[in-house]
Parts: sequence; C-alpha cells; structure tokens
Amino acid sequence: MRGVMTEQKTQTRRPGRGADFWTLGAAVIAAVVLAPLLSVLWIAFHPTENIWPHLLSTVLPRYLRSTLELMLGVGVLTAVIGTVTAWLITMYRFPGARLLEHALLFPLAIPAYVGAYALVDFFDFSGAFQVALRGAFGWRSPAEYWFPEVRSQGAAVLVLASAFYPYVYLLTRAAFREQSGGSYEVARALGAGPWGVFFRVGLPLARPAIAAGVSLALMETVADYGTTTHFGVQTLTTGIFTTWLTTGNAGGAAQISGVAMALIVALLLVERAGRRSARFHGSARQARPVERQRLRGWRGGLALLVCALPFALGFVLPVAVMAGHALVRPSSWLAPGLMAALGNTLLTAGGAALLTVGAALFLVYALRMTGRGLPRWILPVTALGYAAPGAVLALGLLVPLAGLDHRLADAVLALTGHDPGLLLTGTAAAIVLAYLVRFFGVAQGAVESAFGRISPNLPLAARSLGRGAGGVLREIYLPMMRGSVATALLVVFVEGVKELPATLLLRPFNFNTLATRVQELASLEQLGDAAPAALLVMAVGLVAVALMARSELR
Repeated sequence: MRGVMTEQKTQTRRPGRGADFWTLGAAVIAAVVLAPLLSVLWIAFHPTENIWPHLLSTVLPRYLRSTLELMLGVGVLTAVIGTVTAWLITMYRFPGARLLEHALLFPLAIPAYVGAYALVDFFDFSGAFQVALRGAFGWRSPAEYWFPEVRSQGAAVLVLASAFYPYVYLLTRAAFREQSGGSYEVARALGAGPWGVFFRVGLPLARPAIAAGVSLALMETVADYGTTTHFGVQTLTTGIFTTWLTTGNAGGAAQISGVAMALIVALLLVERAGRRSARFHGSARQARPVERQRLRGWRGGLALLVCALPFALGFVLPVAVMAGHALVRPSSWLAPGLMAALGNTLLTAGGAALLTVGAALFLVYALRMTGRGLPRWILPVTALGYAAPGAVLALGLLVPLAGLDHRLADAVLALTGHDPGLLLTGTAAAIVLAYLVRFFGVAQGAVESAFGRISPNLPLAARSLGRGAGGVLREIYLPMMRGSVATALLVVFVEGVKELPATLLLRPFNFNTLATRVQELASLEQLGDAAPAALLVMAVGLVAVALMARSELR
C-alpha cells in the first residue's frame, strides 16, 4: 500500500510537461501503427471505382474458398505434427530425441517460399527424385508411372505446414512440460495406456497452447504470398496483388484486404474464446517434473521417424537443395546485385528492428508511467499489425504515403525551386515503416513481459531520489531488460529479413532485398542464381533459432 501511495505522490509531483511528453509520444506511436489498417478500411469504403459487385460475383468466392481450404489443411497438419512431436519429445526417450528436441525448431529459420522452391525443384518431373525413380525402374516418360502433382494446393499445404508447425510444437511442448508428472502417473495407475494418457490427460491440458500455436500458423498462412504464387493457388493475398498491380484498382484491393482482415479477426476471436473455455490450473505445490519413458526396438524407431520427417521436410530439404545449387554454381555468389541486396536487407531490417523495439519501449513505458492517462486498450490494438498480412499493410501505407510524398515535393519545389523527388515511397522509408507496423506486436510483447518481471520498488526508489522518467528508464529498466530487448531486436530483424509481400509492393524501383531477389530469380526458374540469397536468409534465421534454443538450455 505504501508503494502505491508513493507512486501516486511521485506522479502528482511530476505530472506536467513530462507526463504530457510521454502521453503525446505514445499517442503518436499508436497512431502510426494503426494508420495503415484504418487507411485500408477508408479506401475500401471510399473507392475511386467500386468493383465490389464484380469481385463478389467473380473472383472473390474463389479467393475465399482457396484461402479457407488452405487454412483448414495447414491448421490440421500443424496441429497434428506439432502436438505429436511435442508429446513424443516430452514424454519419451528414444534414439536422437535430444538432438531432435531443438532441431524441430529449425524450420522457423526457413521462409515458406524457399521451402516451396526447394520442394518443386526436388520432386518435379526434372527433379532429382523423379530422375532417380526413372533411372531405378527404367521408366522414360510420365505415362509409364504415376506421381502426385507437385504444383498443387496439396503441396502448398504440405510446405506451409512444414514451415509453421514449430509454432505449435514450441507452445505445446512448454504446456506438456509445465504439467506435473503426477497427473500422468495417476492416469497410468488407473489403467490408462499410452493412448489413453495422451487423449484423456495430455491433450486436454495442452489445448489452449495448441489453439494459440495453430492460430499463429493460420495468420502466417493467410499472409503468405511467395508459396501460394509458386504453386498457383489463388488466395486473398494473391488477389490483392492481382487487383492492385494488374488492374490498377486500389479500392478493389482494399476491399479484398478487408475480407482478409475480417478472416484474421474472426480467427483471433475463435482462438481467444477457445482459450477462455479451457482453463486448467496446476497445484500450488512444487510440481514433479515429467519423467520420460524409454522406447526400445521398433517403437523407438517409429518415434524417431515421426519426429525426423517434419524436420527433414521443413529444414533439411530446403537447405540441401539450395546448398547443392550454390555448390554447383559457385560463380552465383559473385553475381551482380547480390551484395546490394544484402546491404539493402541489413539496412531495412536493421533500421526497422531499432525503430520498432524503441517505439515499443516508449509506448509500454508511457502506459505504465502515466497510469490512467492513456487507455489500456492501446496495447492490444497496436498488436493487430502482426495479424495483418504484409500485402494489406503495404496497401494501407502506399496510397496515403504517395499522396503525402507529392504534397511534400510540391511544397519543397515551391519554396526552394528544387524538386526533391519522392522522399518516402521513393526510398526504403516505406519498407521500414511497414516492418514497424507489421512486427510491432512482437516487440511489444517481449518488452511488456520484461517490464512485468521488474519489481516496481526499484523505479519508485529511483524517482524518490530525484530521477526523472527518462532517467528511470535509462538507468533502471534498460540495464535489467538487456536480454529481452536484444531478443526482441533479433526477432524483428529476422522477420524483416524474411518478409516478402510488403517488400515487393513498397520497394522503390531497382531496389532488391534478399527476399525479393530470391522470389524474382526463382519465379524465372533460375534457382541456381537464387540459391546464395536464399542461403543468406536461412543463415540469419538459423542464428536466431539457435539463440532461442540456447536460451532454453539455461
């Protein structure tokens, strides 16, 4: 109680200019993050040419149906793969289990579109797998044998599930580990076999974690562009590209974006409702850790196979295919444009990471410091950017930024007689802003969690010794939050390196990042030239995943 009174007295002594500064800054950050989403809604409801009836009667049902089918397939596969592998790794000991425990996270380092290029290259008619089949059995033409169609919606589901199942695996494994081993032992004592323990105890307890992981995978599925385009699947995101870039109708693209956003919001509401209806509480006493049972013989081999298959498809195959192309054509590492793409990637992703984490620090700290001076709904609303596909954010940014750019250029020209060109849309600034909006929720979650782990007595003591709000943040919070801030910087940087749709739509002329270079060359069937850029993207992601796995070992 005394701490609360002290905080109130401190705030009443120091409101004024400091509180106004933090409140105003937080409001500006929230406005910047929310502006693209509001812009999309404005453009959708005020189009220059309303083609909504045409979309509704022609392409929109196909886009929506394909998206829902893709979501259903990816949702089921990620739930099954992530849950089963998490259960096996948590509950059993078998050959390779310790290695696979962390290796199953590695597909997070692989962009889904790189996995798509690798799958088609390896399994297509001219790929290594079918060539080996024909050589082994003496077949000479496709008419002599049957092979599943590689460029299909089913293959897209497989690639996306292989890329996104780690979301489910990571959260579900944590849920299984947090449960007391006693609950499983009681179930076995009551006669439940391995399947009974899983379905009656493990699965119900992990259901909220599974739902959260699947919802993340589905949001990434809706946002995907590179994979669906490569497999020829027409989704809402590909429809945004087609309507905007091919027909030049921004209003129609915004209306399709509105449908995609409605789908995402519905998904989030369903996921939260599911978590509210499934509440499980552990014992207040110290929980006994789960004791792994050893699997021997064919059971251990089967568990190894089940866990190794998603790892092989989601990580080994893309890395092997790209590394093979890079080794066959070492000159591709000296190809013109590769180093420029690397520099552009470091510039945009690095700048976005610094701005995003800095803005998240400012906003979360301002909300904690000003008390009721800022409404609490700001934090969850500003996290919506992560749920928005990159194509939606690009549309919400490019149209208003283009108008602002022209007004700025006209004003500078009138004042100085010099035309500065397009300062925002003509540079990488628009890309950095898109990354900030897209990944603000990621940085905000890490920063808010870090603030919550620090005792409020420390900043109160600093304020009583005369430190201002900025001094408390700089001298108390930041030194204690270095690890969380560094993690947030790393995650936002890696996500920026992999981001494709927003970068494709917002990049200036003749401006490539590693992601857009991979997409451009792979779409022209020049996978050998695309391999070095793909390997660089994967290397950056792998460093982040390795650091994540290392932190779990501590």
